[in-house]
Amino acid sequence: MEASSGYSGESILPFDSKIYNDSNISSLWDILKYRVVTEPFNLVATIIFLLAIIHTFLAARISNLAKYYDKIYKNGSYRAEILHVLGEVEAIFALWLFPLIIAITFFFGWKEVGAYLNKVNYTEAIFVVVIMAISATKPIIHLAEIALKFLARLGKCSPGAWWFSILTVGPLLGSFITEPAAMTISAMLLAQQFYDLKPSSKLAYATLGLLFVNVSVGGTLTHFAAPPVLMVANTWGWDISFMIVNFGWKVIIAILISNLLYFYCFRKEFKEMKKTADLQKKESGHVKNAAQKHIPVAISLLHIFFLAWTVVNIHSIPLVFGGFMVFLACTQVTKNHQYQFAIRAPLLVGLFLAGLVTHGTLQQWWIEPILGRLTEVPLFIGATILTAFNDNAAITFLASLVPAFANNIALQKAVVYGAVAGGGLTVIANAPNPAGQSLLSRFFAEGVSPTNLLLAALVPTVIVSLIFMIFA
Repeated sequence: MEASSGYSGESILPFDSKIYNDSNISSLWDILKYRVVTEPFNLVATIIFLLAIIHTFLAARISNLAKYYDKIYKNGSYRAEILHVLGEVEAIFALWLFPLIIAITFFFGWKEVGAYLNKVNYTEAIFVVVIMAISATKPIIHLAEIALKFLARLGKCSPGAWWFSILTVGPLLGSFITEPAAMTISAMLLAQQFYDLKPSSKLAYATLGLLFVNVSVGGTLTHFAAPPVLMVANTWGWDISFMIVNFGWKVIIAILISNLLYFYCFRKEFKEMKKTADLQKKESGHVKNAAQKHIPVAISLLHIFFLAWTVVNIHSIPLVFGGFMVFLACTQVTKNHQYQFAIRAPLLVGLFLAGLVTHGTLQQWWIEPILGRLTEVPLFIGATILTAFNDNAAITFLASLVPAFANNIALQKAVVYGAVAGGGLTVIANAPNPAGQSLLSRFFAEGVSPTNLLLAALVPTVIVSLIFMIFA
């Protein structure tokens, strides 16, 4: 193809579907074969992407092998250090950028690497770093804890009551303060009020699966907070009233049903955890609280301002980054009312998303024709499955480019229903998931198993899927 003959000053990647001229081909398989034969780089980029996905499923085993080498070589081993890096889930997609860069250079030359990376939109990755760092501060967590305590008091602030409150209200905050912020706040509160009590492995995974699914769907009460909705809202003319009518009330019902079902299944363990919590209170002489020291109202309001500033200016990286610099200065001034500031987790999550979007942008050659040939129910199921292997925002973005969806509300809702329903199945299915895993992975002795996470998220995924389909 002429498009791949050389560098033209702007990136030719990803290829515009119009350059294939394959509209006369009816078979999906024939279209995919034609696009691979026409541009072999498509297949190479997808193979690299699939290898990165396989790597994420092996990350826990690699980390365990690294720990094994640590025990053998107590003075340190380069093998162990290499394996620690390879087992860092948040770094996997970034590591697989090296073979991708080599492939781009081989097919199109070095200049195309820079042109393509300049073309990829890293706004979400940068935004997540900032919003996660602000949301994890002591004043924000303290405010969220105060708000959720009103609901937890209905259950006498038992571990089960906190668990239910956080997993119900926390994800819904994503409709207003964005999903990454809701994930960060919910994960940190779960760490303090639930995971510190050492739940069983089954309950720990069940909670993580619920958290991921609930956050994925909890941001759909509005049209401006959840990335998969944000990608299509302007194109398809969706507003807040549309979201409430077609998503909001269904999501709330699904979250309540899922939480109640899991709470009932683990009711005996919650009773045992309450005994453990009561014993800890007697031994310590006070109620465990993440923010016992009084935080001045002015400091809390200042943090709310920075949180709001970041959310409102999400599409302007200079304003987001500039506000973050001022925020960091403020945390130094108010350090007596802060946790020890840790930027490593937000940076790793940002790295994960940056790597994912760099790989994912090159997958539209096969995702777009698949979505464009599905009817309503298969589209819903297909979007749910595809979301497990690619960020759900990428799925809805590609759907917004399909002409068949332009005036078909049923197809529009089906693809977004599937994208948000499947957003908790894997760590790569939804942008906030890496943040949740980063904050909670220390409570899983061998790291978070992708298989166990998938199994834990299946039930709430099926529940929300059934509600979407029944009340479509």
